[in-house]
Amino acid sequence: INSSKGGLGQLGMGLAEMLRKQYGTDNVILSDIKKPPPHIFRSGPFVYADVLDYKHLRELIINNQITWLVHYSALLSAVGEANVALARKINITGLHNVLDLALENCLRLFVPSTIGAFGPSSPRDPVPDLCVQRPRTIYGVSKVHGELMGEYLHHKHGLDFRCLRYPGVISVNTPPGGGTTDYAVQIFHDALSTGHHECYLRPDTRLPMMHISDCHRATVEFMQAPECQLSLRTYNIAAMSFTPEEVAQEIRKHLPQLKVTYSPDSVRQTIADSWPVRFDDSNARRDWGWAPAFGLEELVSDMLHTIRSKRTSEGLHVNSL
Repeated sequence: INSSKGGLGQLGMGLAEMLRKQYGTDNVILSDIKKPPPHIFRSGPFVYADVLDYKHLRELIINNQITWLVHYSALLSAVGEANVALARKINITGLHNVLDLALENCLRLFVPSTIGAFGPSSPRDPVPDLCVQRPRTIYGVSKVHGELMGEYLHHKHGLDFRCLRYPGVISVNTPPGGGTTDYAVQIFHDALSTGHHECYLRPDTRLPMMHISDCHRATVEFMQAPECQLSLRTYNIAAMSFTPEEVAQEIRKHLPQLKVTYSPDSVRQTIADSWPVRFDDSNARRDWGWAPAFGLEELVSDMLHTIRSKRTSEGLHVNSL
């Protein structure tokens, strides 16, 4: 599981933990370009890996007899727009290294895609698996490129390429990493600390979202699905769609004093306005049995409970539920 959303990012650590429970601690290797905190070293194998260093990646794959590769390295939507050259290197050149190595070593390769792989000319409510995409961020463009390259190599050379388009993923375990849906994580922290959240999107901006445990479970179930069940190489997965005002209202059922002000950021609002309102994930549900466990009510209760416990254990102020 390689290095934003990478090995030590929002998704990598939780997925590694889930896979280690199923396949054994020593059989799942986490990697990143950052030094991990001590508990990561204690939890299982960790290696330094730079997705731009092809030779070193090749050594790691061969020396460790790797069979699955989960490629989470990416600069996300808002961060990518601020540094297009770096995003192009990591999101495209890094992907090519991983595709080549997976093909050369007969690996099962998972590369996530995103809500951001769609653009203003895509159907929005809902967006199907197959449609016009044409995104307008370097993050989205690189993800469409990844979807098509993986599908091409599957049909041309038999690469076992698998890709899920993630909605906004909501988690307490790591701080927001520069994505357009990050407000939906920050609002919970603000609700329990200051009681005030300043949102960079309009209150009526509806976007697809998902609890991180559903995201991890979808990824593992998809990776485990027999190839004969898959009619596509890239699937939408959905759980819920909500607006900033809707999630704020749900939080107020627990914390009535929450105050939210809206100060739309032009870059993130423009990105959000080009994205779908809902995902059509009927193919994932039919082909390999995808079904989410968390709706908005369950997500809000879980996030508030988990963040409250975390802040209390760290001796930080917590607003009363």
